[in-house]
Amino acid sequence: MAPMAESALSKNTDRPFWIVNAVVSILALSLLTYLLLIRQTSPGDSAALAFMPAVNATFNAIAAVLLVLAVVAIKKKQVTRHQALMLSAFASSSLFLVGYLAYHYVHGDTKYPGEGGARVVYLLILASHVILSIPVLPMCLAAFYYAFQRNFVTHKKITKLLFPIWLYVSITGVVVFAMLRSAYG
Repeated sequence: MAPMAESALSKNTDRPFWIVNAVVSILALSLLTYLLLIRQTSPGDSAALAFMPAVNATFNAIAAVLLVLAVVAIKKKQVTRHQALMLSAFASSSLFLVGYLAYHYVHGDTKYPGEGGARVVYLLILASHVILSIPVLPMCLAAFYYAFQRNFVTHKKITKLLFPIWLYVSITGVVVFAMLRSAYG
């Protein structure tokens, strides 16, 4: 098959994936937007799920470590190990997302109580964390899709951009937790 015809065929067979990826990503972003910006929480039991921020920070830290180990594995041509580590990092990030949604469903948005320079630093880190977290899910799904399709050229193009973003989001998730924890003392 000619390269141009093969490329057109590939785009047609990838279309269902991109539709599902878009729907899943939009639904996830919409749910987060609703929970954090629109939904009003009523005062309730402040102890309910109070442990979740620490659990969520742990999931973020685990994801960061697994991502680094996965990159080391693939550089050493340890493909099976790389696959297991990437699936584990995705699972850890997915568990973070479920915990995050549950916590914010109960508690609503968490406000940073600090002032001055600490508040500015916190808000800058939080803003970069939130903005960069938006493309992680669709990029992860695309990276997995192309890996399972054995299209490693496209997989590698996606992961060269995805890895630093996902790692940054995972690390800054821990930093945001630590800053909130220290501000609330």
